[in-house]
Amino acid sequence: MSISRKEAQENISILLAEKRTSLAVLRTAIALFTLPLSILTVLAATSKFYNPFEIILLIIPLIIFCIILILFGTYLISRSMKRIKKIDKKVEQIKRDLKLLNFDS
Repeated sequence: MSISRKEAQENISILLAEKRTSLAVLRTAIALFTLPLSILTVLAATSKFYNPFEIILLIIPLIIFCIILILFGTYLISRSMKRIKKIDKKVEQIKRDLKLLNFDS
């Protein structure tokens, strides 16, 4: 498949925009992943001010919510990393095609 230099630049431009989007999702996923750790740290630090058995009905849903956030963050991290690798491979393929066609300077 032969493509012009301009088409290659446009394709790479689109791929880089997709990569920026994936990096933004990755940043959000890392924040989602670390939020439960912060919540649990605050709970552990303030544990001397309450009896966990008295507020177990509040702690259980909070822990379930934290687990859900960790799982969702993990999913988004893995999805973003896969997309970034896929985009990088596509960019490299376009570069290789241009080099084979002797358009690379």
